[in-house]
Amino acid sequence: MDESEDVPKDFIKLKSEKLSVDEVSELVISPSCGAVSLFIGTTRNNFEGKRVIHLEYEAYTSMAETKIKKICRDVRQQWPSVKHIAVHHRLGVVPITEASVIIAVSSPHRAESLEAVTYCINTLKASVPIWKKEIYEDEYSWKENKECFWANSEK
Repeated sequence: MDESEDVPKDFIKLKSEKLSVDEVSELVISPSCGAVSLFIGTTRNNFEGKRVIHLEYEAYTSMAETKIKKICRDVRQQWPSVKHIAVHHRLGVVPITEASVIIAVSSPHRAESLEAVTYCINTLKASVPIWKKEIYEDEYSWKENKECFWANSEK
């Protein structure tokens, strides 16, 4: 890759197909960066003693993409050395062990990419209109993220 073509980019995708860690990490690799940090959120098989069968995600897609773009802008303000950011979130059914969300950030040094990835996932869970439904053996439950600002407001 020619370094003049290596301008900072954001890669945002909401999709119903299985997410690929390789695809997401390759998007952010840069010859000017020595660090790529990843967060992979996967479906676990239990919650508070209940057996989880799978998760289902729904989103207000256009608003979710707008909010994720804002998160990327905020990352670049707070960590100016960040080069590329990728945020891929799965919609629909997500089986046990498969990824619901993959976030990757590249930067010249590890501290910035690690901090930026943490900021991205925490802010995404707090502000992006993506809803999770946990399907158990004999019931289901729509889940609110404890970080989500609208979940903590007075009802």
